Amino acid sequence: MVNSSSSGKVYLLGAGPGAVDYLTLQGQRYLRQADCLIYDALTDDRLQSQVSDHCQLIQVGKRGGQPSTPQAEINQLLVEQCQQGKQVVRLKSGDPFVFGRASAEIQALQAAGCAFEVVPGLSSALAAPLLAGIPLTDPVLSRGFGVFTAHQIEALNWEALAQLPTLVLLMGGRNLGAIVQQLLSHGRSPYTPIAIVRWAGQPEQQVITGTLEEIEQRVKEQEVEKLSPCVIVVGEVVSLREFLQWTSSPLQ
Repeated sequence: MVNSSSSGKVYLLGAGPGAVDYLTLQGQRYLRQADCLIYDALTDDRLQSQVSDHCQLIQVGKRGGQPSTPQAEINQLLVEQCQQGKQVVRLKSGDPFVFGRASAEIQALQAAGCAFEVVPGLSSALAAPLLAGIPLTDPVLSRGFGVFTAHQIEALNWEALAQLPTLVLLMGGRNLGAIVQQLLSHGRSPYTPIAIVRWAGQPEQQVITGTLEEIEQRVKEQEVEKLSPCVIVVGEVVSLREFLQWTSSPLQ
């Protein structure tokens, strides 16, 4: 077992951006030794092959726009499985501490006296731009970047976001039009480069690029049924993709 003691323990584990190739070695070890795997719909199905035959598999949804298990039920499920003395892996997309709702689960585990550990994962906010050949920083074009969730765009300070040299937005596929309008209305040039990275790290990875004024038309031309899951990158660094992408990558 992951934990040498007889008591249960919960491991909040980051699965990375999608493909099993980007799971950490520590993550692989914990998956192989788990008694129970509680996983999001966003994670690669091939990750399930990492667990043993005796491991119980429980999917809890968490895919944008589709039904998912309420967070309170997930919290209770983690506690119940842990209190049965099991080694439980809570598999999350990306990194548990980057828009992963790990705090709610940790608080529930603490309240129940359950042991837990948080295991880092590679966030899609960092991996997706890289896999698309887009650097988030550059000595000239971008001395820093900001990462935000676009799930509730009305909660964001767009005046401040429009000033950032490089902006990375997660969970923004359904709000692309509103994102573009917010940036334009707060002073961002319509000629600002933008990239949409779909299914980063997966065989079906797709990168759609353009400018703020034309990106919606570019998406229509690609006949994309839905953008999610995707990472949106806004900034001059997107233009560097032309020079930095590599031929052995799955880019289209």
